[in-house]
Order: sequence, then C-alpha cells, then structure tokens
Amino acid sequence: MSRIPRSPSSGGSARAWRDALVAVVAGFAAMAAVAAAGLACAGAGDLPGGSFPHVVAAVVVMAAGGSLEVSGEAGVLAGAEASLSALPLSVSLAGALTAGSCFLHPLHNRAVARPRELVGRALPLVVLWLLALTGTAFLARQSFGISTGDSPVGVIGELLDSAPTVGFRADLPATLLYGLLWILGLLLIALLVSRRAPLPAGLVRYHAALRPAAFATMLLLLAYVALGVVVGLVVAATQGHAARTFAVILLALPNLAWLAFTLGFGGAWEGRVEGPFGLPMPQLLDEVLRGSELSTVDVASLAERDSRAWWLVAVAAVLLLGTGVLAAVRSPAHVRPWQHALHLAVALALATLTVCLLARVQAQFGLSLLGIGEVDGLGGQVVLNPVLWRTVGLALLWGAVAGFLGALLARPLHRRGEGRGNSKGKTTGP
Repeated sequence: MSRIPRSPSSGGSARAWRDALVAVVAGFAAMAAVAAAGLACAGAGDLPGGSFPHVVAAVVVMAAGGSLEVSGEAGVLAGAEASLSALPLSVSLAGALTAGSCFLHPLHNRAVARPRELVGRALPLVVLWLLALTGTAFLARQSFGISTGDSPVGVIGELLDSAPTVGFRADLPATLLYGLLWILGLLLIALLVSRRAPLPAGLVRYHAALRPAAFATMLLLLAYVALGVVVGLVVAATQGHAARTFAVILLALPNLAWLAFTLGFGGAWEGRVEGPFGLPMPQLLDEVLRGSELSTVDVASLAERDSRAWWLVAVAAVLLLGTGVLAAVRSPAHVRPWQHALHLAVALALATLTVCLLARVQAQFGLSLLGIGEVDGLGGQVVLNPVLWRTVGLALLWGAVAGFLGALLARPLHRRGEGRGNSKGKTTGP
C-alpha cells in the first residue's frame, strides 16, 4: 500500500502563506495593469480630479466579481438614475490565469495530496484575496460632473448651481460575497483542469473522467480569446481607431469572443441598445441590438446584414471537433466513445452556462426634468442577456457530438502504452 508523500510545506506553514501572498499580489497586479492599460486606451487618463486610480480600482473590483453601486444626482428640479452590471472579462482572465498559476505551482508533480493540505493551501489565499479586495473596494469610489450642453437641465443647473453628477462606489458586503465565490471557483477550476496538480486519494480515480474534458474545454475558450486578439490586431492595423480597439482588447475581449463562441454553435442572446451609449462591440452587433424593442441575436440575424457571420458556425465546428479529439487523446484508451461524449457534453454545458452568466450586460443612465420625462440625448440603456435554455441545451448537444466524433478520430493517435488502463480498469492517468 503506497503512502501519500508529505509536502515540504504543510498548509498552515509560513511557506503556504508566502505562496498565497505571491499569488494574491501577482493576481491583483495583473488585473490592475490590464485595467489601467485598457482605460488609458479608452481615454480615461484624461479624467479630472485625479480620478484615474479610482476608476482602475473600480474595474478591478468588478473583474474580481465585486459589485458597484452607481448613483446619479441632478439637484432638486431634476432626477438622475444609473445602474451598471457588467464584467470586464479581459481583466478577470488576466487575474485568474496569474493567480491560478501561482496557486498551482507549489503543488505540481504530485498525483495525490491530503485534503487537509489542499485546504491549508487554499485558505491563506482566500483570506489574503478578500483582504486585498476590501482595500481595492475602499479605493473604488468617485463622482463626476456631466456636461448637459444647452438642454433644459443644463440651463436650470447653471441657475441653481446644481449640475448633474454620476458617481460609483463599491458595495462592500456584495463585493466580498461575490469575490469569495469568484476565488473559490477559480481554485476549484484550477485543480480540475491542471494535469499535474494533486487530488485527494479518494478523487484520483475520477480524474480520467473530469480532467481531460475540463482541460480541453478551457483550451477551447482560450483559443477563442486568442483568435479575438488576432482579429482585434488586424482591425486596429487596417481600419483605424487603434486606441479604441486596444481598449476593447484589454477590457472586454472575452465578452465578445465567448459571445461569438455561443453564437457559432447556435446559441442566442437578447438585448437592446438605446441612446448615445453602447457596448464596445462590432458595428454589426450594434445594428442588430439598436432599437426600442428587445432583439434576438443569433447567427441568422447577423447574417441578414452580413453573410460573413456564417463563418462563426464553421469556426465553432472545427474548434469543437478539435476539443473532442484533444479530450480523447488525454484520456485513458479504455474510455469508450459514449463516455467521451458524456464527459465533454457536461463540461461544455457547464462552461457555456458560466460564460452566459459572466457575459451578461445591463447598463442604464437617464436624466428627467421635474420628474415628467427624460432629457433627450442624455439617457441610454444597454441590455444583453443569454437565452439560457437554447444556448446551454445546444452546448450539451454539440459537446456530445464532438466528444463522440473526437473519440473515434483519436483512436489512431493513442501511442502504445500511453494512457492505457490495466486489467482491472485502473488508469495510469492522463
């Protein structure tokens, strides 16, 4: 009977806290750097009153799962309403990849770890992460004046010295709650997808079912982000507005890339864009969404305006098939095609559900005069929500098909002795 090797650093040791501190500092530094670069490209560096660090902090808070309260004020004769619910997923992804890599590095090259050690490793990181998030949340507060031009609110504001303002501040209780879920989810996903991270002895036998499909699905999502970077660089080089394009890449590229991913396999979203405000999105998507009624966004509605939208289906088909092959190659040879189909279907459905929940957007701002109506040109609304039943259901179907076909195509790729099980069905691991 084999013994579980002892780690050179137990969970509660000073080394565990040191490693956790490195992961937290690196994660927040990565998010702050990406957020600052993206906001600078978007022109936020010119904001008055030294507010740029506060805006960066607000973006980092949102990226780490936190919640912002947006408020408006327009004096006694006018009212202002504002709300914002969105995740800058480029910033989130930078922090997740950095913190996750730092968390996994000390655990590499061991197949088994005691649950107590994993908890001892995770607990310091969670505590320090929430402390860092709390400090960032206190910095994430600012208010701005709004230029109203020659509108009635502007004239009245000048007379009464009460110009409209909009501000934000972090909702600390909600930020800590969602931030806790964010970091726990990150650590769970990191252990699930990493090939070299250890698992408790009781869970090792499940790694053949969980890890290959989870790892392949993660690579699929990252592949879409990489394709989005390439497309963004081409757009910046050929169509002008380079600063704005880089702002989208640095702040919201996964929002668009993963939207394209869901649309490619037949998913759908519903949304509306009104007023002078909009999403950092391609013009084609803005045209579909702009109007007073909810619009359905899918490949068909995009192709009505530009037939090149059908390429999303071709890209999705190729990448999903590649995902199925990769998951099968990394699995033991004894796993049957229907099992591959089941594993990848569940993994892709869960990943799609996560993407749908993270990429939703809802933003609204409006000014009303004497409470009887909004001022034209100073109000706007942006809404984008997934059609969950359709999108997740098709992800489940596509995952099953890609897993089954990938298993058939991967059979010749299994090398002799690689990933094969013994006579009792026990695997050597991917």
